[in-house]
Amino acid sequence: MIKTLTMAASFAVTALAAMPAAAQQPSSKLDEVLSRGHLILGTGSTNAPWHFKSAEDKLQGFDVDMGRIIAKALFGDPEKIEFVNQSSDARIPNITTGKVDITCQFMTVTGERAQQIAFTIPYYREGVGLMLKGDGKYADYEALKAGGSSVTVSVLQNVYAEDMVHAALPEATVDQYESVDLIYQALESGRADAAATDQSSLAWYMTQNPDRYKDAGYGWNPQTYACGVKRGDQDWLNFVNTALHEAMTGVEFDFYAKSFKTWFGKDLTPPQIGFPVEFK
Repeated sequence: MIKTLTMAASFAVTALAAMPAAAQQPSSKLDEVLSRGHLILGTGSTNAPWHFKSAEDKLQGFDVDMGRIIAKALFGDPEKIEFVNQSSDARIPNITTGKVDITCQFMTVTGERAQQIAFTIPYYREGVGLMLKGDGKYADYEALKAGGSSVTVSVLQNVYAEDMVHAALPEATVDQYESVDLIYQALESGRADAAATDQSSLAWYMTQNPDRYKDAGYGWNPQTYACGVKRGDQDWLNFVNTALHEAMTGVEFDFYAKSFKTWFGKDLTPPQIGFPVEFK
């Protein structure tokens, strides 16, 4: 009986030794990308300042720069990246099917989505803001709020638009429009006193039109933007998190800060030296 058990154990050890290394230690997406020599990033091409084409037909934007940060961390070269142009409804399927290594496409983190993919650490926090004309009747949010029902706010049409605006300005009149361009036109023409729009869009529009418009100084309805990767690969997720983290707080801060200034027109305060700010 003892001899039989010894022989069985010997066969088991031999069988394990004969197994391919990949079967014993499954490779990570990190190893796959390094072996390939470039990153495959899923993103869009029609939404400034996140992802859009330049006059020279080159893809640019804040999401695109996040991909370049990851590519630089991988290869020391931010240009070693292949872009897959995808619609918003392809963001998650392209991750789960392996068509892309990662998606960075102003994707809001939700519990439902987190059941399908793994989210990275956040790289931006979105919210709704109020854009005013530089020489308009109302100076800021407090003036708008004091204006009560005499204030008209233009907003993109959707089922939540009225409630969303009233969360900030309970008495305001809400005018809904079918496109973002139309809400800005309403502000420009004087049909609206303020335009309710994403804070990022507000910052971009102000950057493109210096002194013509201003931020009312109030934001609400926060949303977290993060990149997405396939579930179950902790090595790859850890690597991407490290790359993004060090862009926002460490060695690649200058790259992140330059991108933030380019697309949102704001200078970031450099991370404080000494005790890590994340643990304060």
